[in-house]
Amino acid sequence: MTDHALLLVNLGSPASTDVADVRRYLDQFLMDPYVVDLPWPLRRLLVSLILLKRPAQSAHAYASIWWPEGSPLIVISRQLQEAMRSHWPHGPVELAMRYGEPSIERALLGLAGQGVKRVTLAPLYPQFAESTTTTAIAEVRRVIEARSLPLEVSVLPPFYDQPEYLDALAASARTYLAEDFDHLLLSFHGLPERHIRKLVKPLDAHHDLRSASSHGVRPEVLALCYRSQCLRTAELFAERVGLRPEQWSVSFQSRLGRDKWIEPYTEARLDELARQGAKKVLVMCPAFVADCIETLEEIGMRGREQFEEAGGEQLQLIPCLNSQAGWVSALARLAERADGEL
Repeated sequence: MTDHALLLVNLGSPASTDVADVRRYLDQFLMDPYVVDLPWPLRRLLVSLILLKRPAQSAHAYASIWWPEGSPLIVISRQLQEAMRSHWPHGPVELAMRYGEPSIERALLGLAGQGVKRVTLAPLYPQFAESTTTTAIAEVRRVIEARSLPLEVSVLPPFYDQPEYLDALAASARTYLAEDFDHLLLSFHGLPERHIRKLVKPLDAHHDLRSASSHGVRPEVLALCYRSQCLRTAELFAERVGLRPEQWSVSFQSRLGRDKWIEPYTEARLDELARQGAKKVLVMCPAFVADCIETLEEIGMRGREQFEEAGGEQLQLIPCLNSQAGWVSALARLAERADGEL
């Protein structure tokens, strides 16, 4: 059986560290209405203003973590794709990025051209957000409809609380947790609060976006609340590796713009930990399955510098799951039972 493909999808990366390539990538990314959820004229104006200075700044950041083979995210994702081929006997395993290359459209056209009839779409985002999961699914749907592709698609749902993912996450961290450390910070990608409220408020007008726990969140709210899913991942992970409550905490990184984003902020938490006397801090980024600019540069470089300037001595970034054998096996098992609708 070779007509059932697996399509791995992640966010994307500029083609190079040239300012022009970074500008092109950021324009595509920020003009997505699932990312900047403003009416088109306002979105176009805001993004145009951002693109006056941001591409040069981001190009410098990308250059600081770029590998000889290319973008770390793309290189690692290719390694994952290659490893998954021996775990997916049903057909080809393809890779696509929501923004940049390899594009979702190119991947789907290639699969259809090979005679593939079924596709399991695996958005590589453990926690649900419209700006990650929904936009990837919407782009797949758009391409299939626009190109009239005869593909039947099932979708891997968010896996933030699935044992396979949590076991792989725990295994990836155990070596680091076995050494002496003062605190483990679980830093998730942030979101503007309004991204969550517009989904959750119709179900629960009083849902607390300041709570330090996911306990008590109703299932229908949990299914749409990115912050609550992050907290649930953190709680289940800490339980798996035997951490006491005072040994770990959660924060949110990568803010952009002036909107109110979900808290606590990673920058503030790093300063706070240093002031409290923490000398060695471990940082994990469980919203990312592959190391990228947000982990390698934002945490591994700028975060380390900030923590040390605030009085800390060592910030250790724990690598993402990347293409670790345990994660490859876990993803294969998750994909086998994917039953979400396109």
